[in-house]
This record gives sequence, C-alpha cells and structure tokens, in this order.
Amino acid sequence: MINTMTGYRLIAADLPRSLARVSKEPIVQRESDYYLKNIGNVKSIDDFMKDTKLYNYALKAFGLEDMAYAKAFIRKVLTEGIDNPDSFANKLTDPRYKELATTFNFVKLGDKTTAQPQVKQPIVDKYVRQTLEVETGQQNEGVRLALYFARKAPTITNAFEILGDKALLQVFQATFNMPAQMSNLDIDRQAELVEDKLNLKDLKDPAKLNKLLTRFTAMYEMKNPSTPASAPSLLLGATSTIGISASILATLQSFKLGGR
Repeated sequence: MINTMTGYRLIAADLPRSLARVSKEPIVQRESDYYLKNIGNVKSIDDFMKDTKLYNYALKAFGLEDMAYAKAFIRKVLTEGIDNPDSFANKLTDPRYKELATTFNFVKLGDKTTAQPQVKQPIVDKYVRQTLEVETGQQNEGVRLALYFARKAPTITNAFEILGDKALLQVFQATFNMPAQMSNLDIDRQAELVEDKLNLKDLKDPAKLNKLLTRFTAMYEMKNPSTPASAPSLLLGATSTIGISASILATLQSFKLGGR
C-alpha cells in the first residue's frame, strides 16, 4: 500500500490522466453516455426524479449519492430553488444542495433547464471527479480527503464553509493537529481558530495549497499509518520502501501556512 502523501502526489501530479482513466471505465462510460443522451428529455422536476438513473447520476456528481433515497428532501431543495433567500437550499449549511438547485434551476428556467450547458458535460466532469475520489478512498481515505480539499479550496471564502463541511473540517483538524472536540466550542470561536491557523486567501495559491496538503497527508499518515510496501517501479523508477522520514516530518512541523 502506497502511503497517503505518495498516493496523493501520484494522482495530483497528472490529474487529467487519472480523470481520463476513470471516464473510460466501462460502468462510468455507460452511465455517462446514458446521462448525456437522456437529460435533454427532462422537462420538469417530476421527470428528473422519475428517471432513477439520471437522478442518481446527478446526485453523485454533487457528492450527494448518499441522499438519493431522501426524495422528499431533494424535491424540496429543487422546488424552492435559490432565488428566495429563505428557500430550503439557501438555509442548509451544506453548500452542495444549493449547487444542485443552482444547476438544475427548474424554478427559474422551467422546461429549458436541461437545455443549459451547465447540466451537460460539466455534470459528467463532476461525476468522473467524484468517482475518482470515491475509488481512491477505498484504498486510502486520506488521499480522498486531500483530493476533495484540493477541489473545493479555491472556492472557499470564509471559515464557516470549512466548519460546515465535515470533510473540509477533517482536513483542517488533521493538518493543524486540532482535536475533534473543537466542534463543541461556540461557532464563532471555531471560526476564529480556523482563521488564526489558515489564511483563506492562500487556498487560491496552488503552491501554498500544495504545501498545506503535503502537511495534511503527512499528519494523516502519522495517525493512520499505511502498511509499508514496495512502490511499483513503473511509477517511481525503482523498487523502494515508501515511508515518511524524520527529516521530512521535521520540515513539515516548520511549515508556515499563512496563519497570523
């Protein structure tokens, strides 16, 4: 088993190739072809929810596959839309529901919703990325978390978005060795802790983001050690045991990641 840091780097170093590989997997390709062929036939929320294959595909694209069973909940998200500040999606802490309602904005666009460009190839791209992350997580959950954080990081604008997303929060807590009990604090105090440790503007800087995720993957590996194994020579050029040296760990501890 390749360790967390190496596993993440192998994927991140050539992400387009990894995504292309996943998109060509028979099941993924078949489901994507079905989606692209049939989504244009959907003219209403009822149509969308009646076609189980389309419905499940779209929800997985937004990372909501675990909520596919909650059709009444998803229907409320879609039916109320996003234009009203008091709509259901706007009140939910998890931003994925608002993203879903924004993309499939039947309230505003009606039967023209599925004619919009954003419901076609961009959804397939999201689905493929989600599938890559899920498959990676089956081998190493830390790599999946790192990939997820890397995807979401450029869009994060405030500390509450991290606090409201369990995966983002897990990355933050592991990176800075923060106890899970911090979630018991007043929410404003939690936000202060995030802002004290992390300069959110740095998340838009690829180099600084990579530095943060290097630290995260090392810290994750320390708490969730992978079984040492020889790395494939095809990937690394030689057979060698993967591990985190003391010198690397010392360097990680000295990283300054934009905190104040």
